[in-house]
Amino acid sequence: MNLSTRSYEQELLDDVNIPFEAIRQNMLELDIINTYLGGHRITIKGVQLLSGKQNVLHICEIGCGGGDNLAAIARWASSKNIQLEITGIDINHNCIDVATQRKDIGSKANWITSDYRNVNFTRYPDIIFSSLFCHHFTNEALIEQLQWMHRNSAKGFFINDLHRHWLAYYSIKVLTQLFSKSYLVKNDAPLSVKRGFKKEEWMDLLGKASIKAEVSWEWAFRHLVLSKK
Repeated sequence: MNLSTRSYEQELLDDVNIPFEAIRQNMLELDIINTYLGGHRITIKGVQLLSGKQNVLHICEIGCGGGDNLAAIARWASSKNIQLEITGIDINHNCIDVATQRKDIGSKANWITSDYRNVNFTRYPDIIFSSLFCHHFTNEALIEQLQWMHRNSAKGFFINDLHRHWLAYYSIKVLTQLFSKSYLVKNDAPLSVKRGFKKEEWMDLLGKASIKAEVSWEWAFRHLVLSKK
């Protein structure tokens, strides 16, 4: 298997016509993966690094899926007595339907079914972020996405996405085959690693977007890309 370059093979989740129940199961299992393999920890780290001592925050996630990342942030904010406003954007209405059914986010959540590029804010969110979203795009589209996140955030943005590595690929392939009940997860989880990034690729994309950011490796096989204004 050649992981020297990113794969552009489409994931099953990229199909907007997936039945709701399949989406729901996929979102449930992604929440479990993010919980036990450190995804939520990285997301909260990104929020902490950008928020400083601010006790009122508006946080927006593009490609929010079923809202598990925003729920993790809401739990953290509650433990820190931070007043939180949430905006979740996803192009798939089934994902938004799953998110709106969550009971662990709170009342100040605004869910938007849309391509993120078509969203116009009356007030920029303090922080914009994405998690396991960027690898769905071509490098060319990502340059525009980086610029959009930078332009539309008041304090900065961060990205939590996969490090393309053979050990990550085979590990998640075995784990999902053994434990997953979702055909979407079994197919897309290892493919997501093939579509992931190496650090030098992030640095190249950021340079082409004319954006300054830090890129750190995080366990397990993720990168945290963080740009602070």
